[in-house]
Amino acid sequence: VQLQASGGGLVQPGGSLRLSCAVSGSTLADVTIGWFRQAPGKEREGVSWRRRGGGNTSYSNSVKNRFAISRDNAKNTVYLQMNSLKPEDTAVYYCAATRRGLIMGRCRDDGQYDYWGQGTLVTVSS
Repeated sequence: VQLQASGGGLVQPGGSLRLSCAVSGSTLADVTIGWFRQAPGKEREGVSWRRRGGGNTSYSNSVKNRFAISRDNAKNTVYLQMNSLKPEDTAVYYCAATRRGLIMGRCRDDGQYDYWGQGTLVTVSS
């Protein structure tokens, strides 16, 4: 499985960005996808997850009601729509995938993911 993340950039506070994660080597139905981020000097943290199969989703408290994860099966791509961006959202964002069947609580553990994209930088600044 290979992942290609894109869509990062510079945006003003309150603005929006949409990140894309193009998946190859698997259909989206067969993998759980997670979005993680790492800010300078900080540990990597989970942002959003979409389980394989039924595709139920979850979000970290820090992004709930601002970010939305979705997928386009025809394009085999998962998206992270980020709205109402804040300076503290500044980070390198990574998408990750695993074929494992995880309960949602385990989806938040980055150690459960076997495949990682290269990361895309999001900078929120005026």
